[in-house]
Amino acid sequence: MRAGRFSRRDMLKASGATAMTVFATPLRAAAPEPTEITPALIAAATKEGKVVYYTSIDLPVSERIAKAFEAKFPGISVRVERTGAERVFQRIGQEYASNIHAVDVVNSSDAAHFIVWKRDGVLAPFVPEDVAKYYPADQKDPDGQFASFRVCLSVIGYNTNLVKPADAPKSFADLLDPKWVGKIVKGHPGYSGTIMTSTYEMSRDLGWDYFEKLAKQRVMQVQSASDPPKKIGLGERAIMADGNDYVLTTVKDAGGPVEIVYPTEGTPQIVGPNAVFKGAPNPNAARLFQAFCFTAECQQLVLDVANMHSFHPMVKEKPGRKPFREIKVMKEDAAAVEKEAEQIKARYTKIFRV
Repeated sequence: MRAGRFSRRDMLKASGATAMTVFATPLRAAAPEPTEITPALIAAATKEGKVVYYTSIDLPVSERIAKAFEAKFPGISVRVERTGAERVFQRIGQEYASNIHAVDVVNSSDAAHFIVWKRDGVLAPFVPEDVAKYYPADQKDPDGQFASFRVCLSVIGYNTNLVKPADAPKSFADLLDPKWVGKIVKGHPGYSGTIMTSTYEMSRDLGWDYFEKLAKQRVMQVQSASDPPKKIGLGERAIMADGNDYVLTTVKDAGGPVEIVYPTEGTPQIVGPNAVFKGAPNPNAARLFQAFCFTAECQQLVLDVANMHSFHPMVKEKPGRKPFREIKVMKEDAAAVEKEAEQIKARYTKIFRV
């Protein structure tokens, strides 16, 4: 990797002609044998004494994961380095270009990053036992270099003080109703990896003419995928056209007047993989932490605390919530997002004139 800013165009050049999904045809050897959490691994990790975790997960959530790990494995501390996904990617690129190996385990909400890291040969093949046993094939790298640690959905939402349930939109098509002019907020694909992915999925499944019609609704544009839920929670807009469902759920759990809508056309799905770096300064602690992250215990924490979703079949859904497996989703395609990202940003910006 070279130093400096890494754009999606750079990632495309690095990834080359990959298959059409992140979890695609093997590029190297077969995945290694699954690794259990054994006393020997714990002892080796304890001797190292720490693990460094670069992540784009919200800080309160990533710190809860770190504390849960530290409580389970005393003597091993977790240093959480949390920032946005694009900055995580740029930081690692700059560090590796300078031969600095500071990161042990990484998580990013932009799955395309893992295409680049894999192509660059900087990831360590490592398969946690739970990934091998429980995770679907399309959510784990066939070479064993990464797997989907978390899942979020980009949903429609509304403020229940401003919109009656009977009047609420039930589909993306419903957002085009003239009654929502000036009342919609949405994120921007030029700033958010989540919104970039959801924009790709929607443009593929609904067509770009959908966005051309939506732009006539005088939509408020914000940057992060976390912003639309907050805007409707505060009543600054009545409807959100996209945004993280886990933030919206958190607002609702805190008593905010919001409700989630899973659009009938399908809900855009965004995965956030985890991986261990080959140059990890604490390789045993890195492997132990990676293995822990995919256990039912940690995955339950991701659901209970972060309100995200998990592919682990032993995770229990919260009472009163629609089970993840019952939600119709739009298929993610990180390699295609990478290929079309610059065009998506340019076309979107032209349509919405921002």
